[in-house]
Amino acid sequence: MKKILILLCLASLFLLFFLQFNSISKTNSFLEEKISQVLSSMTIEEKIGQMLILYETHSKVDEEVLSLFHKIKPGGIILNQENITTYENTKNYIEKVKSLNDIPLIVSVDQEGGRVQRLQLLEDLAPTYLPSMREIGDTKDSALAYEVGKILAKQVKTLGINVVYAPVCDIVTSEQNTGIGNRSFGNTPTLVSSMCTNFARGIEEENVLATYKHFPGHGDTITDSHTSLPIINKSLEEVEDFELIPFKAAIENNAKIIMVGHIAFPNITNDETPASLSKIMITDILKNKLHYNGLVITDALNMKALTDNYSEEEIYTMAVNAGVDLLLMPSNPEKAIEILKENLSEERINESVKKILKFKFTYLENEELLDQSYLSKTSYQETLNRISTELNH
Repeated sequence: MKKILILLCLASLFLLFFLQFNSISKTNSFLEEKISQVLSSMTIEEKIGQMLILYETHSKVDEEVLSLFHKIKPGGIILNQENITTYENTKNYIEKVKSLNDIPLIVSVDQEGGRVQRLQLLEDLAPTYLPSMREIGDTKDSALAYEVGKILAKQVKTLGINVVYAPVCDIVTSEQNTGIGNRSFGNTPTLVSSMCTNFARGIEEENVLATYKHFPGHGDTITDSHTSLPIINKSLEEVEDFELIPFKAAIENNAKIIMVGHIAFPNITNDETPASLSKIMITDILKNKLHYNGLVITDALNMKALTDNYSEEEIYTMAVNAGVDLLLMPSNPEKAIEILKENLSEERINESVKKILKFKFTYLENEELLDQSYLSKTSYQETLNRISTELNH
């Protein structure tokens, strides 16, 4: 009798596994078919448009914006101070740009906490102010990082934002590093890894997508890539044992987007090519060595680390040839499309666009907005008070 019960249990488990596997297979098959159909219906210009995250400087969807979206059909936008005005106006702006294309739109924002939280630009409402990553890291309590990640995601969901450029995975080793500074969780790989993965887990449990940045690590330099090119003279072995540890943890925790920084590692690449334009850093190390298969996005392409050293043609072409999928803030998106159309094979473009479509159809199709009360709640302050309490002990 006991043997029969064991056999029945095993049979039930096998049947359950088979049904789940069959369901997953059907879902994957449907998704692949959908991606194939959409891809085959797109022009080469529309495909390249999906690889662009635009920096658009209007506060409402006027004729100029309509014309831009009609020409480019971009993969997404990044919100900045020009787009963030009153709560209702910002929310309506996002709703309208999302409606301009049948393919879901990435609506992204720099929202980290501390000195980088764009939602504080809202003119008529005051979202709960989130502490810097350094303050959270100083508690050494990863559960608090998780809770703050959830708060951040709830805040951006009130507007319809679906991607945030956080957490910062850089390990700061110098107080002179003002470009990153307190945007980092701390100065050890173990602490930063734990904080980053838990912060991102909190964000993504609220159905917002996190972006781990700035690969391969912007912490060991006092140069700010907004103004010039940082150069880190470390070997691959040294970087693997330090800077790359938080990114390895991110990949193990199913990172979906990784942002590559404009930082040169000449002892790894044999020249001063920024990581964001380097095939060695992106394809050889991030993809092949670390086995990352999610989306790769550049840091902003209007930063002087790039623009002082490379032409637009070089920036766009080198980035995509290096393995980048999404180009953040190209200076001239129409020119970017023409350059990439001329210099890249359609096969290479399709490789990135398939990944982008898979990402969008998996994560962006059933978005849920929260009402404006989620910008600031009493429960948020209770979490933040725990941070203050832990820091004061």
